[in-house]
Amino acid sequence: MVSVGDSAPDFTAPLANGDIQEFTLSDNLDDGPLVLAFFPGAFTSVCSHEMTEFRDRLTAFEDIGATVYGVSVDSPFALNEFRDKLDLDFGLISDADKEIIEQYGIGMDFAELGVHDVAKRSVFVIDGDGEVTYAWVSDDPGVEPDYDEVEDAAADA
Repeated sequence: MVSVGDSAPDFTAPLANGDIQEFTLSDNLDDGPLVLAFFPGAFTSVCSHEMTEFRDRLTAFEDIGATVYGVSVDSPFALNEFRDKLDLDFGLISDADKEIIEQYGIGMDFAELGVHDVAKRSVFVIDGDGEVTYAWVSDDPGVEPDYDEVEDAAADA
């Protein structure tokens, strides 16, 4: 699992931002600090609440120069619908091939539901040099991050 002080694993993936574009982490470090908020699945109650909480705090993140991205294994098409439904003003990264969750070491299963290889609810703050300055990973998909802590970490990055 990626930890504070590690170099953030680089990746290229589809970005759902109303359209679909290619997103490469290393090409966006100048927009840092970057907040990568991984969530298990679009259109679920806790994930919807988490993403709307980031939406509602987006101005505070922007005021400190941070850029927020949600990340899940959903397709970019589903993520654009999710963005529209929740009126999200930030991009959502599609890890449909599940390479990012593997690189970050945060995959999990809902075996009882027959759902495998989704992201653990996690937040990583990455500074402009590509270093992970904050890492929070929950083994309980019902637990949300401490949003004040994430904001403070982004301000310090």
